[in-house]
Amino acid sequence: MKETCGWAGADHLYIAYHDKEWGVPVHDDRKIFEFLVLESAQAGLSWITILRKRENYRQAFSGFDPVKVAQFDSTKVEELLQNPGIIRNRKKIESAINNAQRFLEVQKEFGSFDKYIWCFTGGRQLVNAWNDLSELPATSPESDKLSKDLKKRGFKFLGSTTCYSHMQATGMVNDHITCCFRYKQVQDR
Repeated sequence: MKETCGWAGADHLYIAYHDKEWGVPVHDDRKIFEFLVLESAQAGLSWITILRKRENYRQAFSGFDPVKVAQFDSTKVEELLQNPGIIRNRKKIESAINNAQRFLEVQKEFGSFDKYIWCFTGGRQLVNAWNDLSELPATSPESDKLSKDLKKRGFKFLGSTTCYSHMQATGMVNDHITCCFRYKQVQDR
């Protein structure tokens, strides 16, 4: 049996997420936007709750197309508040729309959101060497800087803890524990 980080437990969604996605470097802007929407929706909730609603989010948020989401209006917000397949929190829904608008501004300024966000890790994956899950931090100096810069640009629901989770999810940081079979697999992909 292969050794894993252990946080995925026995839930098939968690296991698939751990084994195939978590920690894999992402450079596709739409995928980055997807994780920003999902991570900000997760604030105060468990990640498994969001994973279970991920496909509903994909449908509700136009396939995570930031151009389309940026155009959502108050009528769309009211519609989303009636959607039981997502987290029906007005502030989180409105922040996703706001963040889509800010996302497009960053794309325009940097050429892609990917170029912008990866500058916070020097354009490379930060590889940690944790031996136990208890060693994983909730934030880092890089997530602090990213969160501060995003807030300055008008993004919402993206504090340092959420940014660090985003960095882990999108492979900006490799936080698989060293004995996990994915630790070496996700490096420098």
